[in-house]
Amino acid sequence: MTELIDVVREWIRRADDGVTVLTGAGISTDSGIPDYRGPRGVWTTDPDAEKLVTYGYYMGDEDIRRRSWLLRRDNPARLAGPNAGHGALVELERAGLLNALITQNVDGLHRRAGNSPEKIIELHGTMFFVVCTDCDGRTTLDAALERIEMGEDDPRCLTCGGIQKTATIMFGQGLDHGVLERAAMAAQIGDVFLAIGTTLQVEPAASLCRVAQESGAKLVIVNAGETPYDEVADAVIREPIGEVLPELVKGLEPAP
Repeated sequence: MTELIDVVREWIRRADDGVTVLTGAGISTDSGIPDYRGPRGVWTTDPDAEKLVTYGYYMGDEDIRRRSWLLRRDNPARLAGPNAGHGALVELERAGLLNALITQNVDGLHRRAGNSPEKIIELHGTMFFVVCTDCDGRTTLDAALERIEMGEDDPRCLTCGGIQKTATIMFGQGLDHGVLERAAMAAQIGDVFLAIGTTLQVEPAASLCRVAQESGAKLVIVNAGETPYDEVADAVIREPIGEVLPELVKGLEPAP
């Protein structure tokens, strides 16, 4: 495995057209945030929990909304900090090699680690803001949770009374077209496409791997479990993300 890491490190070092990165929940597990589809993932251990983030159930069932707000309140991502894997991607950017950081995560850890907001493409939105499903009014998650603490169990929009949800893409909702277009364009540039901590089972994010390869990039998958793209990838690394990513960026010099 050490030899393979050396090979991928050299691909990154020689990436004249840069590196595009796609991250999934696996990069945040070292920060104490459980993934979703891993052996001990949220959906694996409690399939019924998926209803809490499914748009149809959420909009049609007040009890689901109550439980969802409690899930948001208790979500470890609210207080989590970035780990060594996140830090390595900051180093990649500082070396001038990061084209874009496409993430399926809503935890905001790439921003907190220090990656530039303009480099980050949040495919599934962010958990730290709340939007009204009627008037599109926007407020912070903290403001909504303050109302929960004051006794409201399903805080409605203060402007129009509509149902509120976090500014994330729930199951049953389509991705923002503009965000997806940015991600697709980012996948078409770069010499290396790194898919990190994602099972590559959710579309259209997974298909970005194909877009990247068809555009000439080397596809590198860093993930604990198997993915549908393993057989076509140029390299598959199964080692812990928090150990591998720092190794892949070791020795990179900050861009002048």
